[in-house]
Amino acid sequence: MSNLLRYIIRLAVFILVQVFVLYQIPPLHEYITPILYFVFILWLPFNIGRSQLLIVSFLTGLSLDFFTKTPGMHAAACVFIGYIRPFIINIIVPQQGAEFNYREPSATSLGNIQYAIYVAVLTVLHHAVLFTIQAFQFGNILYLLFKTAGASIISFLLILVVEIIFVRKQKFITNT
Repeated sequence: MSNLLRYIIRLAVFILVQVFVLYQIPPLHEYITPILYFVFILWLPFNIGRSQLLIVSFLTGLSLDFFTKTPGMHAAACVFIGYIRPFIINIIVPQQGAEFNYREPSATSLGNIQYAIYVAVLTVLHHAVLFTIQAFQFGNILYLLFKTAGASIISFLLILVVEIIFVRKQKFITNT
């Protein structure tokens, strides 16, 4: 199966799970909203170009906006994490450059701690942007912080479960 087809199927699965499973769960609390679809952006290859990453991030968010009828909220949050992702990878990746050994970010390519930091930082940033746009105000900053923290914790745990259940085959890049 080609890489493009694999990524299209992965995007469709994440969007459908988000819309038809996670959004159908009754809210556990006003601060807890499980969000998983943006993992597609986190799992994109290291060598994807910046403009391609931003376009794919926009299309990912826009596809969820289409289903949820939220004009541009998810697209803006996805474009933001698509923009900030290379900077986070450059900060977290050790100097020997894991991106030159593996194709995608994972616990195998980055190491468990670095991968957890990578996922946690981008999850918090995505949720902060999304909920700030959703609230469209800073009047109740405490509510915004609690909602971001609660959703980030549950999403982080959900991402770890998905990472454990669906093991991705990591391709090691060699010179031969």
